[in-house]
Amino acid sequence: MRPLCRPAPPPPPAAIPGPGGARRYDGGVSSRTYRVTVRGMFDQLTEPQRAELLAAAAEHDVFRAEFTEAGNLTYDLAARPFFTFRYLVTATGGADTDLAAEPVSAAADGASAAAAWLAERGYGHKNLRASADGVPEAPLGARARRQARRG
Repeated sequence: MRPLCRPAPPPPPAAIPGPGGARRYDGGVSSRTYRVTVRGMFDQLTEPQRAELLAAAAEHDVFRAEFTEAGNLTYDLAARPFFTFRYLVTATGGADTDLAAEPVSAAADGASAAAAWLAERGYGHKNLRASADGVPEAPLGARARRQARRG
């Protein structure tokens, strides 16, 4: 008599190569990650605002720059009035998602997040511009490539 055991879990969905190298799974939903850089210039800062930014300048040094979901601000106000926000934005879309529009949408999300952060603190700014670059996905291993070829 065979001992009772749990049934084996179903295998994970096979990756299906999609347009632009993105992989989508059987559900038709794929996610891509973008590094969004938002650049701008502080404008008409009051003396207390400027003093506050200068006091926190060590936390926002360019050597501490990184792309995060919450965003990362870098500036050197003592040298010049420019700043850079760095965001990590994940775009999730279905099979019918326009892949060409995703970087534009990710850049717009980053720009609106940066503008909201600045407005929340009352910092004046101008010349906001954003760009988004796709984070390359790890290449498929040999087993995954074989499965993708088989369909």
